[in-house]
Amino acid sequence: MSLLNTETPPFLPPDLSRRAVNAAEQMDSPDCDLARLERTYAQFPVINAVVSGWRRNYRRYVRPVLAVKGGGTVLDIGAGGGDLARALARWARRDGLAVQVTGIDPDERAHAYASRRPVPGLSFRAALSSDLAAEGAVFDVVLSNHVLHHLDDAAFRGLLADSEKLAGSLALHSDIERSRWGYALFSAGTLPFFHGSFIREDGLTSIRRSYTAGELAAVAPAGWETRQQRPWQNLLLYRSGR
Repeated sequence: MSLLNTETPPFLPPDLSRRAVNAAEQMDSPDCDLARLERTYAQFPVINAVVSGWRRNYRRYVRPVLAVKGGGTVLDIGAGGGDLARALARWARRDGLAVQVTGIDPDERAHAYASRRPVPGLSFRAALSSDLAAEGAVFDVVLSNHVLHHLDDAAFRGLLADSEKLAGSLALHSDIERSRWGYALFSAGTLPFFHGSFIREDGLTSIRRSYTAGELAAVAPAGWETRQQRPWQNLLLYRSGR
């Protein structure tokens, strides 16, 4: 009988040398369990507060744009359950900024969940960025959180092209950076928590699908700047000439 444990520890990273573009997140399935999906939306504020870095992004990038006019408009693309859009509206209000935040998501389940939790200065639409671009809409700030890794090449290019049309001043897309440390820490840190949702399984899949900073810089169009934000985020930044 071997004394060696041949089981792979649950937090040990798989091969992360390249993007797992064919890996699918469970919550993206149209027939996934609705209760687990809504529990995932409910838990996003907790996990995003730890890993997404948006309070820092708001202070460093978003607030300076809005402060010029004492407020403005913000578009959150792929808003999901709406936690980031709600946070942005709250932060701006606390800073005395008159801001209208719009969160869009083409998934009717996400739209229904987000719309049940309104806050002042916030609205939601079931829409794509291309829908708003076709309408000629313009927002002072256009942003997204953890959306880029979901997209195939055509959708990636489309999102950035839409963002250039929609952004009056700034477009900012934040996504996870693929790394062994990020995978291992997320796997171990979430193992005791987030039961009954897709947070842990889909989070690990998201990391596998995500870009390294170098990969993101290589596919970013002209005019977009890639910034690596420690410990495990990448930013794509575009400043409009309008």
